[in-house]
Amino acid sequence: MNFGMTDEQSMIVKATKDFVENELYPHEKELEETGVLRPDLHRELKQKAIDAGLYAANMPTDVGGAGLDPVAWILYEKELGKAHYALHYNCVGRPSNILLACEGELREKYLYPSVRGERVDCLAMTEPSAGSDVRGMKTTAVLKGDHFVINGTKHFISHADHADFVILFAASGEEESPRGKKKLITALLVDMGTPGFEVRPGYKNVSHRGYNNCILEFNDCKVPKSQMLGELHKGFEVANTWLSATRLQVAATCLGRAERALDLAKQWAVDRVQFGQQIGKFQGVSFKLADMAVELRAAELLTMEAAWKLGQGTATDSDMAIAKLKATEMLAMVADEALQIHGGMGLMSDLPLERIWRDARIERIWDGTSEVQRHIISRALLRPLGG
Repeated sequence: MNFGMTDEQSMIVKATKDFVENELYPHEKELEETGVLRPDLHRELKQKAIDAGLYAANMPTDVGGAGLDPVAWILYEKELGKAHYALHYNCVGRPSNILLACEGELREKYLYPSVRGERVDCLAMTEPSAGSDVRGMKTTAVLKGDHFVINGTKHFISHADHADFVILFAASGEEESPRGKKKLITALLVDMGTPGFEVRPGYKNVSHRGYNNCILEFNDCKVPKSQMLGELHKGFEVANTWLSATRLQVAATCLGRAERALDLAKQWAVDRVQFGQQIGKFQGVSFKLADMAVELRAAELLTMEAAWKLGQGTATDSDMAIAKLKATEMLAMVADEALQIHGGMGLMSDLPLERIWRDARIERIWDGTSEVQRHIISRALLRPLGG
């Protein structure tokens, strides 16, 4: 594994870093104070991201994306992750790579417009009674002739308020298994405004102000069979093929925020003087900085290794889980220690640190909790031994 960046990767990092600092940072305070991403600002920043070649950079060139290799993609995500989440995720769109499963007319209707920034997707899997237990979902999609009839509720659906369509996972049948009946899942593409489909505001939460969660309700909602993504009852296969990389994306954005928090803590340790000297000269502070740097470096190496393996075609679910687990838990530690070094000022909204600390909490929950990641890792360790 080569730890140095290529010239192309260095250019990508610089372009993304410049965009984040010049175009996104200036709007963080407004978003934190209002909790709202103004539509006009959203449109403006989105167009700037498209013009800069940063939009849909995660998608391959043959569908119109930037075609970044996995390592370059993670470096790009790391830089974006330093900015306020609502700004970088809503304005510098990265369409779900699950859309690469689109074929034929679905590519023209959903994939290509998403890459061009003309349409926005959101992913709907979680339900009030089915979080980590995806098989426990109660939303159903029953095939009747040439249409599916959908009934049920999804919640915690990120940025559905900005989306044009939903990538929906719903129970479409059952099959027998050694542990009893098991639900079969089908993936569907559902347009906003489809009769019987309503999007409602979600819950207020402490993390990522302006990046909203929503509740989706389906009541006898009819969706043409032609909008099925993949094969009937093969929704898990679709998800497993395309979605594991999203955990790597979470890890990368956590690296960016942790690096920003560490930079703030280092500067404060130099600028802040107590008892006649810089507080960074006290071991109680300097050792914190050292521990933060070690944890950040470890998480970065694990994430970059997983990205490199993804590019080699050798990455496993365990590799992704290790990166996500380490990076999210590292961010919690680094943000907390950075805040501690700042003392009372760390909790004030004058600095971005309070937000970074608060936003860090959700990372250990969404896209698979830390406990789910540990389950994936331990299963990979024990299965070869018959466990």
